[in-house]
Amino acid sequence: MSDDVKMWGDEEFWGIGYEYDPQFFLTERQREIQQDLIDLCRTTLRVNAVESDRGFIFPRKNFEALASKGLLGLFVPEELGGMGENHVAMCMVVEAVARYGCPSTAMCLTMHYGACSAALFRHHDNDALRDIMSRLDRDVLVGTLSYSDPETGSHFWYPVSSGAEATEDGWKVTKKASWTTSGGFADWYIVQTTSPDFGGDYSDLSVWLILADEVDADVAGWDGMGMRGNQSGALLVDGVTIPKNRMVGPKGDGAVSNDETVDPFFLLNSSCAWNGIAMGMIDIAKRHTTRKRHVDVGLRVCDYPTIQDYVGEAIIGTNASRMMTFGLAKALDELTGNCDWSIHRDLEAVPRADLLNQLWQVKFQAAKNVHEVSDKMLHACGGTAYKAGLGMERLLRDAKAGWVMGPTNEVLRQFVGKHALLGFDSLDYWNTSINHRSIDNEVKKMSAEEKKALADRLLEEAGTAAE
Repeated sequence: MSDDVKMWGDEEFWGIGYEYDPQFFLTERQREIQQDLIDLCRTTLRVNAVESDRGFIFPRKNFEALASKGLLGLFVPEELGGMGENHVAMCMVVEAVARYGCPSTAMCLTMHYGACSAALFRHHDNDALRDIMSRLDRDVLVGTLSYSDPETGSHFWYPVSSGAEATEDGWKVTKKASWTTSGGFADWYIVQTTSPDFGGDYSDLSVWLILADEVDADVAGWDGMGMRGNQSGALLVDGVTIPKNRMVGPKGDGAVSNDETVDPFFLLNSSCAWNGIAMGMIDIAKRHTTRKRHVDVGLRVCDYPTIQDYVGEAIIGTNASRMMTFGLAKALDELTGNCDWSIHRDLEAVPRADLLNQLWQVKFQAAKNVHEVSDKMLHACGGTAYKAGLGMERLLRDAKAGWVMGPTNEVLRQFVGKHALLGFDSLDYWNTSINHRSIDNEVKKMSAEEKKALADRLLEEAGTAAE
């Protein structure tokens, strides 16, 4: 256990101390970044969180504060002006922002870091990407990902409403997205569409760098139950023509980019956000229950065994999720030479993708845990927690986003189960595998007349396709 005392300004922190934090994953430099960030949360981010929630305000002021500490370019290589930090540092930063500061900012930061990962994956010989990466903190350039599709929901890797075509000087890109965090407020977007010369194979995807003035977004339409500052809504890139160097990586690189950067960084960082919210609620519960007294029986709320049980189980469950998350971040650091982006000069280098099935589990567990912890901490703090003043109900509303944010927990648990039982091909990302068992089972139910009608229809369709 850590002997350090966690401070909140000039006083000891009123929530859970370092003895229940996995500090042993952090380097000395990362602990210094953490201390500085906690203080920034106390003075700036936490205050702005209330404003963002109340008015559905994008947390631009919080990003300006994070940029002042160099945190937008946290894992950007030092040669481009970044800190050159690793996956573990990234996890610590996102969790700390969610826990001590502002969950909406943490979610927007998750998407920013995901966009940075996709850009850094293929930045080496691309001046447009290198320029953006070199100015993140200096110019407060907030990035985000736009991968969803209105027709496919949480199957966001399947963009049926998008496309791109070559022009004489570049590319003409069309993208319709149903959910884009920071949409209309980000300065740059990493967007995925089907590739130019698309021939019907939805695994043929390409990635693009789109700038703020090239998107249309309903910036006043976000009306979520929680995460009210993240401005997650529909976005349109309406046949915009962009230069050739705004293709991120080679043509058809989208599926590889998904598995190596977009999915790992989103799954890891969103898990950190949910873990941070869970710990934030436990912090509030400790402060309230140790101070609230029942004068009639002479007990504080924290003196009741039921409350102790609630808090104990919440800490244990959340730390199980945190250990899994930080452990995978450490594993990613080991696989990538401490998040060394130069390894991707080799276009075949995709070490993170080997842990994708582990990362599915992390997001599922973190979202499930915060869903449960949010209810228990509300119960522990009673009627006071139901009111806005304590800050618990805001975090509870934010916590509920974890389960339904794509890939939803329903999708992830089926992924894990099918992958474990039937192998990777059974996931059928691109809806191309034929389930002959189901076909045979359905056909045997048919009468002779129904089989003949089906055969006639299939022969007609086959003939039409062959023409």
